[in-house]
Amino acid sequence: MPADVASHYSRENLGEAVRRALESLGKNLDALGVEDLTEIDQLHVRGAEATRELAERLRLSADDHVLDVGCGIGGPSRLLAANYGCRVTGVDITETYCRLAQEMARWVGLERLLDYRTADALALPFAAASFDVVWTQHAAMNIADKPRLYAEMRRVLKPGGRLGLYDVLQGAGGELIYPVPWARQPAISFPATAEDLRRHLEAAGFEIVSWRDRSAKARDWFRERRRQAAEGGPPPVGALVFIGEDYQVLLGNLARNLDEGRAVTVEAMCRAT
Repeated sequence: MPADVASHYSRENLGEAVRRALESLGKNLDALGVEDLTEIDQLHVRGAEATRELAERLRLSADDHVLDVGCGIGGPSRLLAANYGCRVTGVDITETYCRLAQEMARWVGLERLLDYRTADALALPFAAASFDVVWTQHAAMNIADKPRLYAEMRRVLKPGGRLGLYDVLQGAGGELIYPVPWARQPAISFPATAEDLRRHLEAAGFEIVSWRDRSAKARDWFRERRRQAAEGGPPPVGALVFIGEDYQVLLGNLARNLDEGRAVTVEAMCRAT
């Protein structure tokens, strides 16, 4: 299954595609900052806004060492390092993403605070109690073994450490409509229900400190994107690069799933007990 997931996300010549996309946005490739990348590297619903909200909940500081599980190309980790001065280690099953994340860290001068490794979230290559914070956004939908996933997150956290997550969950409105950005076929899609997620977290040794359904904000975000597109706005370059030419179908299905209650988005902050 990890190979199938990695294959879904893999793209050819990603670094060059990202550079071309940044140039299309009018960015100076010789003087890039983290904010210059947010239109292309925040690959989750509501983008950088959702990342900032979760970071505020976690009360991050420069003393924190954060593990980003399912880091993708490293957008959230760069934002955290730039805004809070914390060290971030990212892991992802897609090797090309990890290589690009490290390269992009150099583009914005943050390589001292950031490192990335290709790894399976169900077998994290770190000793117990290695991190102050575990962070994950829109990664768990591709992982079937939720008990092992959250047990691994708890294992690598120090006692009292924090877990911040922002994920798409299965809603009560019916089965998901495919394809969606994280899965063109249901075979690699495993969104939990809210009830199951709470149960898995508590069984793994987490206390749920904060839980917020962000579905209404997600629906508003998609409506605004549709309005901009109807008025002739530019295409979402991040989706075009990382999803492909059929990005409108995949994003459209995700928006429909949210509109019909088939999917919900939840942000949670937990503490390791």
